[in-house]
Amino acid sequence: MQRDLDFSVARLGECRFPSPLTGVRFIRDDERVLYHSRLEHMKPWILEGAEPPAMEVAGPREKLFFEPSKLSCGIVTCGGLCPGLNDVVRAIVLSLYHHYGVNTVYGFRFGYEGLVRRIGHTPLRLTPDLVNRIHEMGGSVLGSSRGPQDPAEMVATLRDLNVGILFAIGGDGTVRGAQKIAEEAARQGIPLSVIGIPKTIDNDICFVQKTFGFETAVAEARRAIYAANAEAEAARNGISLVKLMGRDSGFIAAYSVLVHSQVNFCLVPEVSFTLERFLDALKQRLQRRDHAVIVVAEGAGQDLMERTGKRDDSGNVVHSDIGTFLRDAIRDYFKRAGIAVSLKYIDPSYTIRSVPANPHDSAFCLLYGHSAVHAGMSGRTNMVVGFWNHQITHVPMSLATSQRKKIDPEGALWNSVLASTGQPVDMR
Repeated sequence: MQRDLDFSVARLGECRFPSPLTGVRFIRDDERVLYHSRLEHMKPWILEGAEPPAMEVAGPREKLFFEPSKLSCGIVTCGGLCPGLNDVVRAIVLSLYHHYGVNTVYGFRFGYEGLVRRIGHTPLRLTPDLVNRIHEMGGSVLGSSRGPQDPAEMVATLRDLNVGILFAIGGDGTVRGAQKIAEEAARQGIPLSVIGIPKTIDNDICFVQKTFGFETAVAEARRAIYAANAEAEAARNGISLVKLMGRDSGFIAAYSVLVHSQVNFCLVPEVSFTLERFLDALKQRLQRRDHAVIVVAEGAGQDLMERTGKRDDSGNVVHSDIGTFLRDAIRDYFKRAGIAVSLKYIDPSYTIRSVPANPHDSAFCLLYGHSAVHAGMSGRTNMVVGFWNHQITHVPMSLATSQRKKIDPEGALWNSVLASTGQPVDMR
């Protein structure tokens, strides 16, 4: 039984101001979404008569911590680009203005750099007119960056601008930075609400079933795979190799495979393989069908290559390039075997990251943005909005950053990938 799952969300204090929202159902503070969804996982708590782990339900509260007319807010986007960043920014701004009457919203430029005055990025004043059509564009109107900044300097900037709520949109590194900002503000006794909106195209944030931009990424990856299959089928012994995002988790690669049955090998970080077994299986595939399509996540097969020993500005391990490594290994293998192949290598990663969100993701971004505003207005802090069992939830930042979400090699998703590709169950 997992006793260490504490979904309690920190609050700044008593909520004393009535919400200006009308015509909505206010969420009670005791409404919860169960963490476990399967009966066998719930039985220990049932047998003991104990309350099982559950997350707060997101949504508008009847009482607010902040008085909207006196409140200023800030928004920052960090890390790599992801479809839907502008949608979330727009949803937050419009909700603050139209739902709560907050008239001052700052957009901090180029990630956490924008919160450090000495770097010199002037904040943007975000208004409904300014954000009206930004959801039609990819990228981020605020810009982005990686790398840590001094929490004390960032809190000083927020204090000087009288910012009461900071919305931090980003992945694991961004959430860790936001957590430090929240902790520094608490240490100084500053009533600052810090709300994270999890942005990771890899869909690897813990205790969050799905992050925005993921569905768009899978849809765009499908285009690359269609092209890869057309190239492979058009040549004798045609091989197409597609590298997709997925530093530590292979969800984009796995779901892209399930979109159609044209992929014959899916290689992800969670499932190890040896070059010998993979290349032998690839040769057998060509002998049977004369073509093959391979999808590899960027973090797969790192044990096959020399480690870079480097980290990026966000502290993430810089992986060796599995795409070019496999490309060269495949060519060398078949050349030594005296088998002529036509190999195409496709890396659509940056194209995928920068496209506008698709309709489903756009709607999802709006739900995330509105829920983040409701959480901040009620004085919650040091938390991210999440998605669990088809409901928007509140998750403490400490849990969201406790580990990476990964594919379970024994789970239903990977079993479906194996059934779709027909690749060997074990290529170690």
